[in-house]
This record gives sequence, C-alpha cells and structure tokens, in this order.
Amino acid sequence: MVSIHSKWRYLFMFLGIQLVVMALLSRDGYQKRVSYFIRIFRKPDILLGRNDTIPGIPGGDVYADLSHLSKSPSHGDDMPYCPKTSPLISGPIHVTCPSGLTLKEVQRKNPLVVRGGRYRPPDCEARHRTAIVIPHRHREHHFKFLLYYLHPFLQRQQLQYGIYIIQQAGNYTFNRAKLMNAGFREAMREEDWDCLFFHDVDLIPEDDRNTYICDSNPKHAAIGIDKFGYKLPYKMYFGGVSALTPTHYLKMNGFPNNYWGWGGEDDDIGVRVSLAGMYITRPSLKIGRYKMIKHKLDKGNDVNPKRFNMLAKTRQTWKLDGMNTLEYKTISREYLPLYTNITVDIGTEAGLHPATVPAPEKPAANMHVAMKTSAKLKDDSRE
Repeated sequence: MVSIHSKWRYLFMFLGIQLVVMALLSRDGYQKRVSYFIRIFRKPDILLGRNDTIPGIPGGDVYADLSHLSKSPSHGDDMPYCPKTSPLISGPIHVTCPSGLTLKEVQRKNPLVVRGGRYRPPDCEARHRTAIVIPHRHREHHFKFLLYYLHPFLQRQQLQYGIYIIQQAGNYTFNRAKLMNAGFREAMREEDWDCLFFHDVDLIPEDDRNTYICDSNPKHAAIGIDKFGYKLPYKMYFGGVSALTPTHYLKMNGFPNNYWGWGGEDDDIGVRVSLAGMYITRPSLKIGRYKMIKHKLDKGNDVNPKRFNMLAKTRQTWKLDGMNTLEYKTISREYLPLYTNITVDIGTEAGLHPATVPAPEKPAANMHVAMKTSAKLKDDSRE
C-alpha cells in the first residue's frame, strides 16, 4: 500500500513537470512550433518568405489607416509641408498575400495612385521626391506582389513618388546594372527626382520605418534579407535595394555596364562608392528587413564567370565604364495605372548593333545639371 508521503511526493512531481512544460511553451521557439502545427490545419495564403513577423512583434496591415485619405482638389501654394516624420508610419508589416492576387486588385486598393504609378500626398506637400527603379525581365508574377506592398508602404511615408519598371528587351543575357543605368536616365528625363531607389523585384520591405529617402551618402536599405537570416552577408554588400541622389550616382559614374549574367555588379558598386570618396550608410537591422520571393535562377541570367576578374580591376575601370559609356535604345514607354513600363534594348556583351544605337537626344530641362556632371566624368576618364 502506497503511503501518504509517497502520494504527496508524486503530486509535487506532477505539478513540477507541469510548471516546466508551461515555462518551455512560453519561450519563442516553442511558440513558433505550436503555431506551425496550428497553421498546418489552416488553408494557407501565398507566403513570400520565412518568419512572417519579428519574434514577439506582431506585423501590421500595410493598408491600415490609408482608407481615410481622399483626393485633394489641387496642390496650391498654401498647401502645408508634410511633417518631418509621417504620422502614418507604424513599424513592422505582415507580409503575406492572398492567392489569386491581380494588378486590378492592387489598383483598386490604391485609388490615389495616378497614371504612370505616380503619387503625392493629398493633404500636404511632400518633403521628398523619390523614384523607384525596378529592373527585370519575365518577372510579372513577382512585381505584382511588390506593387501590392510598395505603393501603400510609400504612401505611409508621405512621399511624392513614381515607380519605373525597366524591362530588358529580347532573350539575351540579363544585365541588371546596365538596366539601372538606363532607368536612372529615363526617370531623370521625366522629373527632377531628388532620390532614386534601385530595387530588386523580388524583395518586399517589412518595416515602414525604413524610409525611402536618400541620405548624405549612398544608402543600402536591404540590410537584412530573410534569405541571409536577416543579417548582412558581408560588409561591402550593396545589393537588393540601394538609394542614391543624382549627385551620388553621377559622382561614381553610375553602375557598371559590363556585368552580363548573375553576380559581381553589387560588389563593383560598393567599391565605386568608396573610390568616389563616399561611404555606405544603412538603417538598423531591426528596420532594414526584407522578404525575398522564392524563385529559381532565371534563364538567360547564368552566373557570370568573369565577375571576380572584373572586380579586381574596378579601380582601373570605374571611370571608363558607366554612365559616360551607356548605350541603349528605348523600345517603348507605357504609362500604366500602377507604374511606368519602359522597355529598352541594351544589346549584348558585344555591344549594340550599329542600326540600334539611338540618335543623340536633346536633354530635358530638368537634366541639364546631370548632363553637365556626366560631361565632367567623361573629361575625368581621359586623364
């Protein structure tokens, strides 16, 4: 017969085990496991990456608090400037999209975005004018999700902005950096932007405190990507999302034109920043977070086998390869409801065919400063 003391001992042991289990379940790791098993029984949305939110910090709806904004009759001289810090900024964003998302749905949710993907705050004068340049080819599925998040993300920051999709014509080897050079020139021909964000199509920002405005030096915004464990892969990494003023861009002679295929151009750009007498600024790791839409390596974007040899020569080549040697032909320009779509022929590694080289164009009025700076870069390259 079990004694009374033994019964009490077993009871205390049972209670102790319960306390230990409860303590373990309260930890983040166990919470994630429990929530994972709960999600198995739910009908999932299309997840765009891992770790939907920052542990312990719930992500918000990027469209929250935007529905009350209405169109203003006009932007007159008496329109007040927007606050230095937008009251609409709320922090972490929950990044997950419903299946079957269409551009029509994105357009419906962004009624204040006008033709060409332009926006300006309806109730105040924006302090910053930012152009978003997105190079891509055959990524329609990806930029549909990017636009779904990017438009309200920028509106929360009370920016005046325009979104430019720069598509590479044909099926030749992809050249991301040269497309960004073409995007810079085409965007600046349309408006005197004071900041340009060069944005990969597969990266979704996760925190609206990561403001899309330029710093006094070139800024690397995508400091923490889920693919890299929300950490900077290496010190000089300048890939994913970067921000430069027109002055920054021309001072470093833009991006290189000769990186055909995947890899190398991001590191070249990082070196150019240093060689031009500037340095890279970054937001904090808690704010500069991005999800990457999973995808396979694109056809026509194979790894560039020459990238390491080219990087070793950046110090000698940066003034000889960039905006001052850029050649391309604009095939089409479409002002669509959510973005401006510009298709360009950038040729191949062998160069543009003589018949496709564009005739010299008279620069727009708002480009005269940029073109003077570009001319100076040409003179410098001959020294």
